[in-house]
Order: sequence, then C-alpha cells, then structure tokens
Amino acid sequence: MSRKKNKSKHLAAISLAVMGVGFVVTFPFQDSLWGIILQGGFEAGLVGGLADWFAVTALFRHPLGIPIPHTALLPKNRKRIIAAIISMLENDWLTKESIRKKISSIAFTEKLYNLAQNSLSAQHVRNAVVNLIKHLLHSIDSKKLAPIITEELKVKLKDIDVSNYLPLAIDQLLNRKYDEKALDFILKEVDDWAKKESTKDRLGRMAVDALENIKADGFMQFALKSFTNIVNEEKLGSILQGLIQKGVKSFSDPFNQNRQTLLFHINTKLQDIKSDENLAAELNTIKEQMISEWQLEDKITEFIEQLKQKASFLIEIPTFYEGYLLPLLTKALENLKADDEKVKAIETWIQDQISIFVDNNHAKIGKLVEENLEKLDNETLIDMIENNVGKDLQWIRVNGAVCGFMIGLILVGLKLIF
Repeated sequence: MSRKKNKSKHLAAISLAVMGVGFVVTFPFQDSLWGIILQGGFEAGLVGGLADWFAVTALFRHPLGIPIPHTALLPKNRKRIIAAIISMLENDWLTKESIRKKISSIAFTEKLYNLAQNSLSAQHVRNAVVNLIKHLLHSIDSKKLAPIITEELKVKLKDIDVSNYLPLAIDQLLNRKYDEKALDFILKEVDDWAKKESTKDRLGRMAVDALENIKADGFMQFALKSFTNIVNEEKLGSILQGLIQKGVKSFSDPFNQNRQTLLFHINTKLQDIKSDENLAAELNTIKEQMISEWQLEDKITEFIEQLKQKASFLIEIPTFYEGYLLPLLTKALENLKADDEKVKAIETWIQDQISIFVDNNHAKIGKLVEENLEKLDNETLIDMIENNVGKDLQWIRVNGAVCGFMIGLILVGLKLIF
C-alpha cells in the first residue's frame, strides 16, 4: 500500500513539474502562435496542479508548514471526525436492527452441526475430549459424592411399597418350586436327625416318660402297665424312629397324596399372603428400619473409586475414542439433526442469546472504535488515512494539472479566435 501511495505521489509531483517546466520553457516562444497556446496550457495546468496540491495537502497538514487558516483540517477536527465515524457506525452501518436482521439470516445450528461433524475426527478434538473426561473423573470427590448417593438411594428404597412386589415374589417362588424344595430340605433334615442313635434314645426316653405320666383308671391303667413291661425304652425309641423315617419317606414321594395335600395347603397360604395387608405393612416397617440403619457411605465411596479406576483405564485404551466415544457422539449429532423441534429450539435459543448480547453491548462498538482511534497520534492517523485513500487523492492532483492544461489550451484558443 505504501509503495502504491509513493508511486502515485511521485506521478503527481512529476505532472506538476512538467507543467512548471513547460511554462518556463515556452517563454522564448511567446511570439509564435504555438508558443502562446502551449504557454497558456502549461500556465493553466500549473495553476490547477498547485491548487489541487494545496487542497490535498491542506486536508492533512499545513502546506509548506505555514499555518494558513483552514488548513490541516484532519488534525484540527480530529474529535469531530471520530464522533462522526462512531455515529455513522452506530446509527447507519451497524444498527441493532441491521445486526439482528443479519443474525436471523444465519442458520447457526446447521453451521455448528457441520463444524462439530467435521471436527469430531480431528486429533486435537479427540485429545481435548479425552483430557476433559480425565479431568472430570479426577475432579470427582468420592467422599463428598457418597453421602448424596446414599441419601438418594435410601429415599428411593423407602418409596418402594413391598405390597407391590410381594405377589411377584410369591409367584416366582412357586414358579421355581421353592415350596417343594423347602419341604424336601426339611424332610431331609428330619431324616438325618431321625437316623442318629442319640435321637432314638431320646425318643425312647420321651415315650417312656409320657406313658408313665398318663393317668388312667381300671383296665386302662392295667393295660398301660402291661405295655411298659413288654417294651423298654430302646424298643420304643426304635419304633418311633422307624415311624418318623417311614413318614419322611412317604412325604418324599412326589406322587404321595399326603405330600400333594400338604403342598396344596402351602400354596393356598402363600396365595393368601399376596393380599395380606398386615404382613405387607410389617414388611414395609422392617424395610424402612433396615434402610435407616444401613451404613452405605463407605461401600459407595469404594464403589465410586472402583468406577473411576475402571473409567480411567478405559479412557487410556487407544481405541476408546474411535471405538466407543466417536460413534456415540456421531449418533447423538445425527439424532439431534433429525429432531426438528430440538433444532428449532436450539436455533431460537442461540438467536435470543445473540440478540441479548447485541442489545447489552451495542454501545460498546462505538466505544471500542473510539478507544482504538484515540490510541493513534495525529501523525499515525494521517499516515493511515493517506495509505488508504492517498492514492486517489494524488490522482486528483494529476487530474488537476492535466485538466488545467487542456482547459488552458481551450481558453487561449478562444482568445485568439475572438
């Protein structure tokens, strides 16, 4: 830009010099027709060039350093010029309405979507996302988070009504035949107990004691006495032991009618439990008491730390971003783009935020321009303007000299004719 300005400035000086030299050179030829005409042309060109030089120079500085009135217009009117520029920016070029209108024509959501879609695979975005996740993981304070999770978990558990799940639990119990399994377990335990010698001895003693304590009169007393003389403690124990084992074996048979009757009775009782409000209320009370006394904070703190370690390990895997996170983010963007309502809501929110920002900061545009212009001294400001518009101004000087020369030729010709 400076080179172009100097070139045009030199051209303007040359044009002025040509007019001056031409005017002087034509003095010896004033007696000839062409001498008179050329001298008149060079004279008018010299006057026009000087006049335009004076006018252009007077915009920026005093011509020849002489403080002639109404010259150095830019330095003298600096404040007014800056105020006019600011007013033009705020009220004509960059009004709130024009900015809003321009903003409303921009599809920010689509641009952001395309930017995000094109940037997701970039290495710097990958590193930024992974580092952000690491930072978030490390910033999690397990000890502070554990009480919050514990409290929320207890609230959710207390909100669970046992009566809603009791029928499901009983149905699962029956479907998985836990009633039969429980009966078989009891029968096995009874059978194992009955097989012991100690059990036989204990049953014998209990039977003898029971017979001796029976109160009867007459023939019944005589019969009991005779029976106790025939069988001793060992025999009674063996008899009772055999009866128990026989009964266990009988109830262990899946096709035994007594077993089926007992299981049917158990099933009926379980079905009744489904609608037992008292039992449900009692279970809810027990549940709430257990939850209130449940100390979970240490366990949850440990669980959170384990999750953090596993997550940190997963993030360090080279294929984590491309294999897990990138498909997830891409899918999320695609779903967002396909949801017209969400896109419209996001677009509206962005437009509203920008409009609010414009309203709150519009006055700062002029302030910013003013601050930047005030940082420049007069010489720098003049040089900047000359660099941008000086080329055209210097051409005014060239045009002044050329036009003056042509007009001078015409005027001298007219004088000679008339």
